Amino acid sequence: MKWIVGLGNPGPQYAKTRHNIGFMAIDDLARRHGISVTQSKCKALVGEGNVGGEKIVLIKPMTFMNLSGESIRAYMDYYKASLDDLIVVYDDMDTEIGKVRLRYQGSAGGHNGIKSIIQHTGTQQFNRVRMGISRPEPGHAIIDYVLGTFPKKDQDLLEKTIESTCDALEFSLKHTFEQTMAKFNG
Repeated sequence: MKWIVGLGNPGPQYAKTRHNIGFMAIDDLARRHGISVTQSKCKALVGEGNVGGEKIVLIKPMTFMNLSGESIRAYMDYYKASLDDLIVVYDDMDTEIGKVRLRYQGSAGGHNGIKSIIQHTGTQQFNRVRMGISRPEPGHAIIDYVLGTFPKKDQDLLEKTIESTCDALEFSLKHTFEQTMAKFNG
């Protein structure tokens, strides 16, 4: 069983923001495979399904971004889920919009959601799909940028980012994460 966690903030005011691109990917993957991510469990919205014979669980923490690790820890403890089967999907300013970068370990890189996960799991070793949102123009506050929505000019790139992420997640169900990285980090 693979469990895929998309990071974001709960509530309609955050739905279309850059910080919620992880939620957008979970929603798209759920739509592709007819999975309903609506069960309230472990401080998250959860949906279970089957993709190509592989059982998957899609998770959207409802703790707000900075406390994402609480939800992941609760899920791990309750379901005895292995970190080896976890993939975390989240926004990354160091990756340009339209691109995704996969990693299996590393620091939080200033991302508070990842920082919380490292804190609650006690390790930096878990699979990640970093979805590009690009950096703000100099002089723009980071918090305003990540909590801002994507401009119309970026809509095609946003869709490409979400599609690539879902393609990589599907590929990872039948291949090792190293193989998935080799194919999608291109």
